[in-house]
Formats: sequence, structure tokens, C-alpha cells
Amino acid sequence: MGRMLRWGVTVPALVALLATPGVAAATPGVGVDAVTLSDSTADGSHYVAKLLTIAPGGGTGWHFHPGDVFGVVRSGTLTHYSADCSVDGVYPAGSTITERSGPGYVHAGRNEGPDPLVMWVLYVNPVLNPADPADVPLVVDAADPGCPLPGSG
Repeated sequence: MGRMLRWGVTVPALVALLATPGVAAATPGVGVDAVTLSDSTADGSHYVAKLLTIAPGGGTGWHFHPGDVFGVVRSGTLTHYSADCSVDGVYPAGSTITERSGPGYVHAGRNEGPDPLVMWVLYVNPVLNPADPADVPLVVDAADPGCPLPGSG
């Protein structure tokens, strides 16, 4: 479950924006729009801030993040699922969320409400190659763990 933050400018990330070739049964996002607000590198980290909008009934698809993700729900409500099919958080407007990193934390985010879900999301990745700070993807698609999410399938 995401832990709450007191930072007013950070946001979670839950969007399968980058696909990894060769991943079988990946679950792409549906009804997700992402706009990059900033992209910078400092002190060995790559920082990308995005404004995410998820339409009612839409969601991120199953994924994980190689780096840290921080988020703020600006409007609507985010329903967050873990790979064991449980809802591990419901985040209304004004809520903050963080997501653990790595392939051991596959999850999905959905907008199960009637209004668009709008979030600020900050992704913080390690820089492995200084010549290409964006060499680590923000999001890695994952196979559906077999969870019957509302509106999927």
C-alpha cells in the first residue's frame, strides 16, 4: 500500500507508458492521457513529472516501476490494486501516494468513478548511463496476474 507524503508537488505514477518488448500478455492502459511537465537529471537521478488523466472506467494496466514514484490526486479518485487482486488503496482528490519499485511490486491503477481522474506524478529513476539518463524506463508493463478488474475483459 502506498504511504502518505506531505509533499505538495509530487505525484504517483501508475501508467504503462512504455512497453517492454517480449513481455507476454501485457495489459496496456486504457483511457490514459499523459503530458510531460518536466524532465531533468541531477545528482545521479532522472526526474520526470507528468500530468496524468484517466477517463472514467479507464486504468493503467498491470505494471511496475524501476524507480520511485510519488503522486498527488488532483481530482477524481484512484483505486489501486496489488497483484494479489486486492484493493490496496483508494485515493480521493487531495490524497498523496507513493509506489514501491521493482518487479516484485506489480500493480494497477483504475478510475472507477464517474469523473476524470487527474494526477500529478513524479518518477525518480537512477541514472545508469550518464550519456543517456532516460535509459531506465519509467514504467514496465507486466502480465495480468489473473485479477478480474472492473471494466477489464
